[in-house]
Amino acid sequence: MPNKIDTDKIFINKAFEWWYRVPDYQRPYVWGTDQVTDLLDDVTEWMYSRPDSEYFLGSIVLQERNDNDITEYDLLDGQQRMTTCLMIYAVGRDLTGDNRLEEHCREAVFQQEDPFKGIPERLRIVYDIRDEVKQFINEFIKKPGGTENIESLKKLQKSSDLSVRNMANAVLQIRSFFTEDDAPNVEEFFKFFGNKVLMIYVSSPDLDDAFRMFMVLNDRGMKLRGSDILKTMNLRDLKENNVDPEEQRRWAKRWEELEGDLGDDFDVFLSQLRAVLVKDKARLSLLQEFEENIYSPRVFDRTTKTYLDREPLLRMGLDTFEFVDRYYQHYQNLILGNNYHINRSWQLDNLITLLRDASLADFWIPPLLRYYDVFGENHLLEFVGKIEAKFCGDWVTYQTPTDRIKAMNQITSSIDAVIKKTGLEQEDQIREILDSDIFHFDAARFRQILEDDGIYGRRFARYLLFKLDILFSSHDTRLQVPSTMSVEHILPQNPDSASRWVKDFNEEEREIWTHRIGNLVLISRRKNSAQGRRDFADKKEKYFKNNVEVFPNSVRVMQKEKWNFDILAKHQDEVVNMLCEQN
Repeated sequence: MPNKIDTDKIFINKAFEWWYRVPDYQRPYVWGTDQVTDLLDDVTEWMYSRPDSEYFLGSIVLQERNDNDITEYDLLDGQQRMTTCLMIYAVGRDLTGDNRLEEHCREAVFQQEDPFKGIPERLRIVYDIRDEVKQFINEFIKKPGGTENIESLKKLQKSSDLSVRNMANAVLQIRSFFTEDDAPNVEEFFKFFGNKVLMIYVSSPDLDDAFRMFMVLNDRGMKLRGSDILKTMNLRDLKENNVDPEEQRRWAKRWEELEGDLGDDFDVFLSQLRAVLVKDKARLSLLQEFEENIYSPRVFDRTTKTYLDREPLLRMGLDTFEFVDRYYQHYQNLILGNNYHINRSWQLDNLITLLRDASLADFWIPPLLRYYDVFGENHLLEFVGKIEAKFCGDWVTYQTPTDRIKAMNQITSSIDAVIKKTGLEQEDQIREILDSDIFHFDAARFRQILEDDGIYGRRFARYLLFKLDILFSSHDTRLQVPSTMSVEHILPQNPDSASRWVKDFNEEEREIWTHRIGNLVLISRRKNSAQGRRDFADKKEKYFKNNVEVFPNSVRVMQKEKWNFDILAKHQDEVVNMLCEQN
């Protein structure tokens, strides 16, 4: 007989009569200030504007368990909301002067032991995810008056544990919300909160059924990310293969550490690892890519007109955890690290800083990670230089995004192909990769565009100018991207009719040269049209000064005494030749 899937709406008061457990495979508590205050603000606004209407808080997905006639639910989805509600109850308990509300909140958080009635001590939500979390809950949430320990909570905002750090912050934000001058009355708030705020729950005693609902809801826009589901799938594989529970907890904690370090970029990082393995443009969601193209890949057989199973590109469970962890270390070393020891300069880090500034185009990362995984630092600077030149060359010559992604995937494929060849020493393998035509691009077209076209307004204009700054800089200096960086014309787009610009450049010259790369520089401030129209000497002093120090190319331009046609044309030749020689 199939297991029953139960679903219904449930009000907060009723929800906090049930018992819950956050399994050790769940993600950390990650809600920040914005999510916590948004919840409180939204509920309060609804309470004031629609006091007789119900407020929908969201959905939770549960796996039902029965132990000694007590029903308990594993929280597969909804931990963030439920944990926040638990902390709201704890703060309400400690702030209210109403004995009835104090008791009501206490019971929502914690059931006291009553040996005469056979009632055991029990927390409303049990956290298996971390000993540090259990300790935090016991000290600050379970204990009456725990949320009043402000100084300790502030210290824990810097905790190394992501859940503890965010929980401490949440408690402080909730207390702050209820103690502000315009705060709602605590008693009135909890009348509405418990009786008018509701959720939809979906529950099944079967993990597969509950997990399937978990994924369906996620696909329909619920809060869990692909990385959360992947973690759950892989931890479940460890459990099914009887991996030591301590090792399961260790991998769960490690996954959370990576997630905490990368934040919202963690799914992006996993997508990059997908490209390392699949070497093709993603066409499905992150979860589907791992399920269908990595864990259970198939190939279409034209003869039989059927799909044939292939060996997994990566196996679920321990192999996945080790793979993600290893590549995360590569990512830390290369993308976020300090690589001065390579060539005793910042050249590698500056190239990576340049590539990282290329908007959302991060498809150069998978071949870089794969090269580093296979060859380490051996000829790494030369490889990154070729990756950057190919990336830049294809972008400037207007290759389509699909073709540019394909080109980077071909580099990854070439690495995997060459290491399969027998009899080649590592140096020979590397030379075969670096000397191959996979890095070629249309160099003639690249030069023609830089020489003849106005590039202002193109997305690659800023990239090229930043690249010039790297080329003109000493590799003893590590370049940093300012918080504000704008592309500015030296000869302005619309010079005043009485300005020196009109005397030095005729209308045809301005039409041809204004938007070329030789007339553009980077500044570390927002553009100002009025300031940008000043004559050159005045513009240097009052507009560019103190806004170009981090840009070597811009500094070179500012050192010139004047800016006329001959100087512009000469500078244009210099920067075009430099870019073409480096590409």
